[in-house]
Amino acid sequence: MSAKFKKLLPIIVLASLIFLAYIVTSNPPSTKRGRPSAVPQLNVQVQKLTRDDMAITISSYGTIKPRTQSRLLPQVSGQIINISPKFRAGGFFEQGDVLVQIDKRDLVAEVKISQSNLFSAKQRLSEEQARVEQAKLDWQRLGNSAQAPDLVLRKPQLMAAEADVYSAQAGLVKAELALERSEIVAPYTGRILSKSVDVGQVVSVGTELAEIYAVDYVEIRLPLKNKDLPYMVLPESSRYEDENVHQQPTVTIYSDLVARQSWQGKVVRTEGAFDAESQQLFVVAQIDDPYGKNDDGNLPLKIGQYVSAKIQGKIIKQALAIPNRAIYQGSYVYVVEDNILKRKNITIAWQNDDVAVIKSGLEANEMLVLTPLGQVTSGTIVNISSIDGKFVEIDDDNTGKAERKNKGQRKTKERPELKGKSKGAES
Repeated sequence: MSAKFKKLLPIIVLASLIFLAYIVTSNPPSTKRGRPSAVPQLNVQVQKLTRDDMAITISSYGTIKPRTQSRLLPQVSGQIINISPKFRAGGFFEQGDVLVQIDKRDLVAEVKISQSNLFSAKQRLSEEQARVEQAKLDWQRLGNSAQAPDLVLRKPQLMAAEADVYSAQAGLVKAELALERSEIVAPYTGRILSKSVDVGQVVSVGTELAEIYAVDYVEIRLPLKNKDLPYMVLPESSRYEDENVHQQPTVTIYSDLVARQSWQGKVVRTEGAFDAESQQLFVVAQIDDPYGKNDDGNLPLKIGQYVSAKIQGKIIKQALAIPNRAIYQGSYVYVVEDNILKRKNITIAWQNDDVAVIKSGLEANEMLVLTPLGQVTSGTIVNISSIDGKFVEIDDDNTGKAERKNKGQRKTKERPELKGKSKGAES
């Protein structure tokens, strides 16, 4: 390569770059940037908001517990010689039924011994009474006109004889009571929860025979959320008055143990303190006769069974309720005004698993968007496809009210002289 060419090489490169730059600037891209289309790109379902009286239903949960639960214990010792066919786990019994029979032969003997002791004490009392009468006669025959001393009249001996009679009578009553207690009798109508003994077993005083519970009604201890307390009718009592029966809200108990089953009950009382661990107030619901005649085919309630509950609350006047699926992040919703999507912040007064009662942020007759929205901004043009579940026909040109309105606004802005001419024509 010659020295002359080396000197011209930078000039050639620079000239080539200038030529390329000229070509690029002379031929810009042909793509045109226009305004976004005013045609609605999104169809939404809406609900027209209305105000109505709303009955609040409070959700809770709990486990079935018996009204009364007891451990059956013998008060005498002996061998079990007989048990009732009802004395089995899950067996029902009536008040007064004999559940367990303890061998009573020793107790019968004790009764006879006590009777013998009573007869002997009465015989000694009769003899002492005779001696007292004889002492009075002897004192009078001696010519004593004054009152005879107690020792002369044998009053201490008489009192001791009377005491022996009272003691023998008490011993007989105790022996007869022990004989009566050899039969373990049901204290109330109930059911066997668990059985601990059987025939032939020797038991002593305090041996657990079984665990039983009453079946007239069962109870469920239900926690209430603090936010639900203002909407509950609480059956409270005072020192001088019991709970008002008119303030016992109804409750429906549900179980999914086998199939969806339900029982009707009522909230009968409110506990006197907040739970120390959860800081929640508990109410007690009651279901009457849970083991009575079963016409609906429900599986009978079981002690310890987990259930859910729906408690009848207060009625909110002129409530504005919306479905939870229309709420985003618990703080805002979307409404449609003239086919324009708008975001509105809301304040929730009360909420359950399905609906929320709005305290502020929305008004009646507004169109609430029910369609789930992704990354959509406020101000987006939308088309309403249904109102309250009723299909709405779309215009043939698929533009809608918002598009026509926006077109008119754009024409006026682009040709303001037309607006002036129009006013002149009208004048």
